[in-house]
Amino acid sequence: NALDDAVKEVMTAKLPYTENFNLMDGRLVICAIAVGVAMFALLWDFLNPFPKSRPVLIGCVASYFLLMGVLTLYTTFKEKGIFVVVMQKDPAGLDPDSTWEAASNMKKYDDVYELSLSYTDGKTKAKRETTIKKSVGDFIDENGVICQDIIEPLVLKLHQSLASGKKDK
Repeated sequence: NALDDAVKEVMTAKLPYTENFNLMDGRLVICAIAVGVAMFALLWDFLNPFPKSRPVLIGCVASYFLLMGVLTLYTTFKEKGIFVVVMQKDPAGLDPDSTWEAASNMKKYDDVYELSLSYTDGKTKAKRETTIKKSVGDFIDENGVICQDIIEPLVLKLHQSLASGKKDK
């Protein structure tokens, strides 16, 4: 949604971090395999018309169904609403990169936008997280336009609370 895009803009443009696409690439790989299975089924059925291709089509349909189940599990348990992952490089270049993740959640027919920012230290793997819940109306003007000047300080405040090591709710 537009609020996620505004938060992503702050995380990638206003902070000196590089975006990491591995989480989204996982979803793309699963989808690409599913499309490959569907294309194979189409080609096989074209080369060997239906009665002859029935076992292969059954296998491909079952594989596609299984892959869609894997995709659902991936988006539910691995992605968990995360819409941007950025990497903070170690200034000395010796330790592994630290990871920042931004996730959001909005219930259906609710105006409350829940933004979670988490930090995973590259060296110790310690994870800190902070969350804020606000009405969507707090971020838009009377014309329905997202106010970046309201979102940016909020995200930077959440970021600073995690960067300094204290938890801010």
